[in-house]
Amino acid sequence: MATDMRAGLAVDGGSDLKMILSYVDCLPTGNERGLFYTLDLGGTNFRVLRTQLGGKDDRVIATEFEQVSIPQDLMFGTSEELFDFIASALAKFVKKEGGKFVLPDGRSRETGFAFSFPVKQTSIDSGILIKWTKGFAVSGTPGKDVVACLNEAMKRQGLDMRVSALVNDTVATLAGARYWDNDVMVAVILGTGTNACYVESVDAILKLNGQKTTSRRTIVNTEWGAFSNGLPLTEFDREMDAESINPGEQVCILAKLTPNISSIQQDTSEDLEAVGTILYEAIGVDSNLDARKMVVEVCDTIAKRGGRLAGAGIVGILQKMEEDSKGIVFGKRTVVAMDGGLYEHHPQYRRYLKDAVTELLGPELSSNVVIEHSKDGSGIGAALLAATNSIYEH
Repeated sequence: MATDMRAGLAVDGGSDLKMILSYVDCLPTGNERGLFYTLDLGGTNFRVLRTQLGGKDDRVIATEFEQVSIPQDLMFGTSEELFDFIASALAKFVKKEGGKFVLPDGRSRETGFAFSFPVKQTSIDSGILIKWTKGFAVSGTPGKDVVACLNEAMKRQGLDMRVSALVNDTVATLAGARYWDNDVMVAVILGTGTNACYVESVDAILKLNGQKTTSRRTIVNTEWGAFSNGLPLTEFDREMDAESINPGEQVCILAKLTPNISSIQQDTSEDLEAVGTILYEAIGVDSNLDARKMVVEVCDTIAKRGGRLAGAGIVGILQKMEEDSKGIVFGKRTVVAMDGGLYEHHPQYRRYLKDAVTELLGPELSSNVVIEHSKDGSGIGAALLAATNSIYEH
């Protein structure tokens, strides 16, 4: 993992790990003030949020959001139609602004754009869409700057707002957690998909080729879902990979890890009655106790393997950081912010992940590594990155 990270930082395409530059050079400090919005587009629903920030003393004064479903036909329509629909929902949301939400005098509204599709980022507020995923087939956007598409749509809606930061959900999660805790160095999402990002020294990013940056550190998005080099794959992994849309890519993915696996592991009754009910309702099977025990063991094996792989990935990132910048990680408190439904709702998986980190690092080093759940940190995180990259002084 650490070797592939370095190869991906040296040159684009140098590794399975894309090691995408986020252009996030300023992390939240707590001094941010004012009203900032977030547009969070990551699938068939998107969220619009507003957050009132009050500086070091008051921090997050208030936040509120709305969720909007994207009509099916717009997922196969034109770029203008999709972005007009999004900008129109944003404009309606802005009209309800009031109460604790106050835009300081003389300012235009600013928003963070959390966009969880493959993008080649070109600056903190621009990025070219590589391709749509997650069931979208919108024409006219691939190859274009998604921020420009949104800005033009907001202008057509008469909405006076600018995008100050374009980020993916993992980067926004790190920023959101870092706002409350300066020791946050890594963020991981474990949900339908999985990804990780971390704070990197600019000197370690050889592919920058001497490009000027305003900071000595930035966030790098690993896109670790694409990592497969050296992973121990079973015949079932190979079969699933061969039947997937992109064989050889996204090998490290949790296919249909339904709530059933977690529910099955929660059944502690002697006759495993809940397991029997799940088997009957999910696949129409009447089961005896031996069959139920076998199913529990299989589910436990899958959860354990998944948790240990994620734990090993986290250790790979921490070791790479420590080897390249002695003393930056080990020997002091280091926080890994975790988000995503799998991590949140599956207690055994969480335990296996933490156990793997302890086992790989040893009791002494692992005692300084804090793995914290950062629920829905990406929404406020994107607003905070809009604030740190605001055109206005704080």
